Amino acid sequence: MKLLDPGTEIDGFIVHECIHSGGMAHIYRVGYANSARDPGFPMAMKIPRMTVRDGAENIVSFEVELTILPALSGPHVPHFVAAGDLLRLPYLVMEYVQGQTLQHWLDQHPARDLGARSAEAIARIGAALAMAAHSIHEQNCCHLDLKPANVLLRPDGSALLLDFGLSCHAHYPDLLAEELRKAVGSPAWIAPEQVVGVRGDLRSDIFAIGVMLYEMATGELPFGAPSTDGGLRQRLWMTPQPPRAHRADLPEWLQEIILRCLEPVAAERYPSAAHLAFDLANPEQVQLTERGRRTQGPGLRKHFKRWLKAAGMHYQPSPLPHDQIELSPILMVAVPHDDVSDVTLYSLREAVARSLGIRPGARLACVTVISPSAASNSDSERSETALRRLHLARLKQWAQPLPLTGHSVSYHVLEAGDVAQALLRYAEGNRVGLMILGAATHGLQLQRFIDTVPIRVARDAPCTVILVKQQLPFDALGAGGHGADEGHRGQGGQAVPEPG
Repeated sequence: MKLLDPGTEIDGFIVHECIHSGGMAHIYRVGYANSARDPGFPMAMKIPRMTVRDGAENIVSFEVELTILPALSGPHVPHFVAAGDLLRLPYLVMEYVQGQTLQHWLDQHPARDLGARSAEAIARIGAALAMAAHSIHEQNCCHLDLKPANVLLRPDGSALLLDFGLSCHAHYPDLLAEELRKAVGSPAWIAPEQVVGVRGDLRSDIFAIGVMLYEMATGELPFGAPSTDGGLRQRLWMTPQPPRAHRADLPEWLQEIILRCLEPVAAERYPSAAHLAFDLANPEQVQLTERGRRTQGPGLRKHFKRWLKAAGMHYQPSPLPHDQIELSPILMVAVPHDDVSDVTLYSLREAVARSLGIRPGARLACVTVISPSAASNSDSERSETALRRLHLARLKQWAQPLPLTGHSVSYHVLEAGDVAQALLRYAEGNRVGLMILGAATHGLQLQRFIDTVPIRVARDAPCTVILVKQQLPFDALGAGGHGADEGHRGQGGQAVPEPG
């Protein structure tokens, strides 16, 4: 199909200039012929290429996007506006978002531009990208074609995902899996499980984000851009050169994050994009392993063992994205430090232990909030640092008896005058899935008139909240070792008992 001329009218839309001409579609800037229908934002029209030389995947991927895009919402995807008749003229009209793609950012900042490609800048972009991916994962959608050209960076620092033609949504048939019998994706960024035909695992998107982080950090692609099936299959067993072998100035924490994203086995990557975003936003809390300290890749012996393992590997169907997130939430506990009894601290610890026990992939964030006056009363920067270290030490001491094997854990001291608002901001900013805090000691009747911190948090939190009542240890032992939770409250406001 030839390019449309500016001024062409299609179903009430006036076509303006062509803003992108790709291998699978043309994209035009459009507007309504009737200005009264103006939606309040600029629009773009996407029309798939359908010449005799174009493959069947063009129209199949268009059908996929036509199905999935209207089902997605939130600030990380463009608003869907309208769609054309597949039998007459297929098209999609969506919001046209201002910004530059990550590919443009890479082109503007070559690998030698170490200032623009600093670890902090890479982590900031990576965290925004991970948050965008987590947003669609929560809606049971996997993008499966994340690459720099499909990531739009807004001026405010957030990211928006483009082109859902190769995506998979748990609520709709996977047309690409049904109609195409080969690996579908962009060769440089496709995950190992996608190579062998497994689709719908959110950790495939985490692998693609790892490839982009690697490229931002080093200017190189970790697996090149293979054009053969054999080249694609190498990532089932091959470990790329450590980023620090390309750039010695990269910190170990960034290499740890990148190489964890690029693990061949999905279960060895981050369990959710929220976990990845959390590490990128809190580099001082990244738990370093041998991955972060490497300066050269594994030897031939280790690669040979991985090759043998990959040759006999059978990929299992993955959990639905939303279910995977539920199994691996970021669990936040608010630990008070002022006017708090040992009974309260004990009860909180018991509640956290139970929650970790039934959520094997959970990551724990221990948070305490101190007032600005406490910090400002310090007579020097040194004493202020000592105060924060004191509270961090108390958090670690409180968490020491917890069964943390297999769980990542981090400790955070927040400074704020409004404790409830600080906890809510932290939960929203870090995509916390479950928050645990102590219930107010006021009577229930009195709480109807006093807007306590627990009541405010439970009312406004973006996640499930567990309010824990005080429970003496000997009372818990007498009840068979179970503490007494007041219950937890989800976003809908319904209180239900915590399982376990």
